[in-house]
Amino acid sequence: MAVFAEEVNLAGYTTLRLGGPARRFVEATTEAELVAAVRAADEAGEPALVLGGGSNLVVSDDGFPGTVVHVGTRGTERLSGEGGHVTVRVQAGEEWDPFVARCVEEGLAGVECLAGIPGRVGATPIQNVGAYGQDVSETIVEVRAYDRRTRKVVSLDREACRFTYRHSVFKGSDRYVVLDVTYTLRETEESRPVAYAELARTLGVETGARVPLKEAREAVLELRRGKGMVLDPADPDTRSAGSFFTNPILEPDQLAALERRVAERLGPDTAPPRYPEPDGRTKTSAAWLIDRAGFAKGHARGPVRISTKHTLALTNPHAGTTADLLALAREVRDGVRGAFGVELVNEPVLVGVSL
Repeated sequence: MAVFAEEVNLAGYTTLRLGGPARRFVEATTEAELVAAVRAADEAGEPALVLGGGSNLVVSDDGFPGTVVHVGTRGTERLSGEGGHVTVRVQAGEEWDPFVARCVEEGLAGVECLAGIPGRVGATPIQNVGAYGQDVSETIVEVRAYDRRTRKVVSLDREACRFTYRHSVFKGSDRYVVLDVTYTLRETEESRPVAYAELARTLGVETGARVPLKEAREAVLELRRGKGMVLDPADPDTRSAGSFFTNPILEPDQLAALERRVAERLGPDTAPPRYPEPDGRTKTSAAWLIDRAGFAKGHARGPVRISTKHTLALTNPHAGTTADLLALAREVRDGVRGAFGVELVNEPVLVGVSL
């Protein structure tokens, strides 16, 4: 049976340790409880916020004036296995990193480079979680969700999820509540080809090489720890929402304008990082832009700061507030825009606040 409470402080449920109270808080441990709690809020005409691990969330200091439904569903089911592939259905409330570890241990490839990412399985399709050359759109084959518009449980295949870079049909909309996610993984002791240059260097291999699954996972964890991206109560740099800004994807004219601004500011021999996209656009590095705009690691604004390990993470090491964090985010965003003419976009979901 679902557990109900009132005026629950949400700071304890987010990795930033920020956020005010929820007027009503429901702990849902089964799919039926999850659907019922969201449906009840909708029928009562009150706002509903579905909360998982809280690792990609920035909540207002005023809290949430409605019902927060905390997803605590558990279960992993192996559906089929043929042709060297295995299909696995995972409940939304399962913790992501233990699921990755289990896949590696069982010789299932496809998510090994996504080790160490905090949060729960239900969040992975929402922003098409990715890192080190992998993202979940490569392995997700189906997402079951409660459609708040039709009040029915629906199944969306990969195409219907409309995955793009850190985005999907689920992001920016509260229509769907993810119930479970189905992945197809390959039975092998070797990783997928290593696509990320930094990871390849750490592993001591060429880009495109395959390595044992466990080596790939351990190398990713090593890199993430070095950037304060693996949750650790003893490390204040991990009190963050991960990367706060997405890497900008630029049209050709925007890229040309950026290159001109970089040359003017940093000299004609300096160029921004460029990663061609299949559609003709070019991705560049938000961390590079932030650093070159004058915001170094450890740059502080009151009790909050940029991580001392990773320029993209904004951290709350000294009991700051959401207002403090957003002021820092605006400072960084506006500084990059002023220096290079590029508008940075927040990656975490903002609840009750905006940039």
